[in-house]
Amino acid sequence: MNLGEDFKNKPPKKENYSGHRNRLRDKFNKGGLDAFLDHEVLELALTYVVPRKDTKPVAWNLIKKFGSVSNVFDANKEELQDIKGIGQEAAVFILLLRAIIRRYFLDELKNRNVIKSPEDVIKYCQASLGGEKDEIFEIIYLSSRNTVINSERIAIGTIDRASVSPRKVVQNALKTNAAGMIFVHNHPSGEPKPSSEDIELTDELIKAAYTLGLAVHDHIIIGSKNYYSFRANGLIKNRNIM
Repeated sequence: MNLGEDFKNKPPKKENYSGHRNRLRDKFNKGGLDAFLDHEVLELALTYVVPRKDTKPVAWNLIKKFGSVSNVFDANKEELQDIKGIGQEAAVFILLLRAIIRRYFLDELKNRNVIKSPEDVIKYCQASLGGEKDEIFEIIYLSSRNTVINSERIAIGTIDRASVSPRKVVQNALKTNAAGMIFVHNHPSGEPKPSSEDIELTDELIKAAYTLGLAVHDHIIIGSKNYYSFRANGLIKNRNIM
């Protein structure tokens, strides 16, 4: 769903929009979103929350501002409401769609028989943390069979020992009856390579976990376009290998 040059440079023409919503829905029913341009995806979605109003100009404004559907879903409520035609309800609706996507990937992850590699969790991690403007630290809790029990965000903002307490991490894991954990956090700057502080914090968390027999399978950092796995890069080595 790439933007063509004509779409980038020209506003949508005024048309008779009578029945246009039904045509969009029929188009989706016949072939899904594969044949949709980016603005049409948003245009269709907004018809379910913006009544009795042409949603094409609103969708156009969103793409013009953010550049892509994924960037629209990565925007926060205030950024969305800066767009003409997006009120509080429409902004909440877009945020809800993002949250549903995150829940979908978490449920998909839970339904796997076993987690074997970083690639098994990366879609969920990118859906959960990709595009977030703040740094967020999340934990995926695993059973003794390496199946996913749940996930939890434990810190937002500066990620350090003060906000991600090893004691708190271990206590939360025990409350969920977890046998192992995968740490995930994002770098809003876009570069997923860990800092020295990231490495030091991970070492402290591993030591705290091991004292109570909890395995740390990986620490995954999500960047804007790629990710970094501590285990794949040799920064986590222990007997509890995924």
